[in-house]
Amino acid sequence: MLFDSSIRKELARSFGATLVVLVTVVMTMMLIRTLGQASKGSVSPSDVMLVMGFTVLGQLPTILSLSLFIAVVGTLSRMYRDSEMVIWFASGRGLLSLVKPLLRFAWPVMVVIAVLSLLVWPWANSQIQELKTRYEQRSDIDRIAPGEFQESSNGSRVFFIDKDSPDTQAANNVFIAANDGTRESVTSARSARLETQAGERMVLLSDGQRLETSRSKPGVKISDFSEYGTRLGAASPGSAEELAVKTRTTLSLLMQPLPAYRAELGWRLGLALAALNFVLLGLAVASANPRAARSTSLVFALFGFIVYYNLMTLGQSWVGAGRLGLASFMVLLHGGMLAVSLLVLAIRHNQWSVRRLLPPRPSRATQPQGGQPA
Repeated sequence: MLFDSSIRKELARSFGATLVVLVTVVMTMMLIRTLGQASKGSVSPSDVMLVMGFTVLGQLPTILSLSLFIAVVGTLSRMYRDSEMVIWFASGRGLLSLVKPLLRFAWPVMVVIAVLSLLVWPWANSQIQELKTRYEQRSDIDRIAPGEFQESSNGSRVFFIDKDSPDTQAANNVFIAANDGTRESVTSARSARLETQAGERMVLLSDGQRLETSRSKPGVKISDFSEYGTRLGAASPGSAEELAVKTRTTLSLLMQPLPAYRAELGWRLGLALAALNFVLLGLAVASANPRAARSTSLVFALFGFIVYYNLMTLGQSWVGAGRLGLASFMVLLHGGMLAVSLLVLAIRHNQWSVRRLLPPRPSRATQPQGGQPA
């Protein structure tokens, strides 16, 4: 009991500290990325925190797997470095005896990773997609911020209205620059208001001027108007776009055997299986070399995680392209990693070496000079 409890307490402290650091780093990166999307007009500025929260929630399986891997490697490396492992080995505990306490600590984390990857990951992606679609489907007038030049959704028009506007349905000192490929126009008006006529959204400009130029004809056409109306679109928003593969539920991926769906399913199942492999791999590679730096094991752990993660991404692209089957991919990558981890554990537990595995060399009898036996 002392052996199991001491290891689990050490793992819990290391896992908690690593998780806090990684979540903080990821949240900072996602905040910068989301702010960049908001500046480009892909995300509403009021939804920045929501998009960032859903993004971090979707990345939690990867964060938890990396935290678990670093916790196992860091804890066992410290125990090797402080000669605690020597004491446990001298008391009759082998390397394989560490598997039980490690799995007893890691199984709740692996269950959480499986739930997040299979259920929460598509839900978080669907929420992000819904926020982006809702923001992209708003009208050009809804995009306008008073006192700022704002581009339309298709990039063909630029709007500007005065900051001193009476309400959300009216505006003062309106400027509109439009370009449809063959004609360019600049329209300015003293005021504008929104109206709905026969189910169509209309913007009515009052007391303004319109300058129009054509690329095929020289000259400028100038028009003064007391009232000018232009159509914005239907009064009710259009239907939402079809959900992407990442937003589909795991059950729907199982029901439709398409390569893209199989690739996404392999990614979600791989996140859950990789957590188990990281625990065994961390136990297999954890060691302490007194001549090496203290962070050598952690650097190796990060390198191994990156390689494993990139192989999962590569396998997902191959399955999506139809170059590899889902079952073959799961067996080759995750099954192969499990077999390699167990093999390394067996070699270190039994202290096998290359010299022990090779057959002994036959000894040659010494002979005196001249070739005659002694």
